[in-house]
Amino acid sequence: MATVQWRPEVNALTTPQSWRPRYVARNTNGSDVLAARIALKHPSLDEEFVKTTITALIEEIRIDLINGDQSSLDNAITVRLSLTGRLDSPDAPLPPAEESVAARAIFSRALTEDVQRNVRFERLPFEEKLPVIATAEDTIFGLSDVLNPSGALRLSGSDLSFTQGAADEGCVIEGTRSGRTAQRRFVSVSDTAITLLPDIPAQNEPWHNEYTLSISTRYTENGTLRTGIYRRRLRSPLLLTNFGNPTPPNVGILTDKAASPYVTVTGGSLSADEMVRIQVILDLHANTLAFNLLDMTEGGKAGAAVQVIANGAYVLPGFSGSALSSLNITVNNFAALVKMIRSGYSGRLVDVLVVKTN
Repeated sequence: MATVQWRPEVNALTTPQSWRPRYVARNTNGSDVLAARIALKHPSLDEEFVKTTITALIEEIRIDLINGDQSSLDNAITVRLSLTGRLDSPDAPLPPAEESVAARAIFSRALTEDVQRNVRFERLPFEEKLPVIATAEDTIFGLSDVLNPSGALRLSGSDLSFTQGAADEGCVIEGTRSGRTAQRRFVSVSDTAITLLPDIPAQNEPWHNEYTLSISTRYTENGTLRTGIYRRRLRSPLLLTNFGNPTPPNVGILTDKAASPYVTVTGGSLSADEMVRIQVILDLHANTLAFNLLDMTEGGKAGAAVQVIANGAYVLPGFSGSALSSLNITVNNFAALVKMIRSGYSGRLVDVLVVKTN
């Protein structure tokens, strides 16, 4: 017995993202194939006679539908009309038939249950013809998911190419709070890689540094517009100033589109201008957050982690060789930060901080 093939496809109507099973037909068997199979199982029936009978059956069903009747085939399949359309009043006329009339085939419960008992499934790999953005990396820092206004952003994936200059095709960077910019400065565009000099839209507040990235394209001249959305969020560097002044900095970090920052930098010890990263890792079992400072290289130097379980003020130590020996932070909304890291960042969130004495 052959298997029923299906593959997972994205369900665009759910948040967070989910998938749904999609049936994939192996073949479409017309009257010729069905007639040949029936004749093979019933040698007394001529194949042409069976085909003629099928054609005649379809004609009689067509006549029933036109006459407002429904056809029932041995309590297995019922064919009937269905009507759709909006009526502004009870005595309003029906919309035109081409807009309101459809034919439906309804299968009996017994036939459906028999199929359910005997069907066997074969899962096919997830596959959809749309731009798939696999990675996004800043070419200056060599860091993933960093949107550096002074660097170039390199995207890799599949089916990425689009027609530059087309009104509805291209690459878009959009702030999760506000701002949307269609990108125009491309170094290279191909099916598997795109390099661009990002134009980053401004958002409402300095701590709003979270962005989404999408690519839209048509694979044929008159084809459907297909849009692929990068499944991770991009984050731009945050500027922290006045570390050498009596008035300490008060800058929001590690936040999404919220109106108030989840975490605020309130001061620290800085001997020279420095660029560092701040990392937060969520422990789901203990419901705690581990904060620490990192250098600008993945797998490089790191300061000691500080465990955070609630709102409050904390001091993060620097790492060997850094001009930033400590950073003072205040966690303003622990619960919202945990929720964001869990649902949007797979348990790990990192911001790039440009720290200046003045």
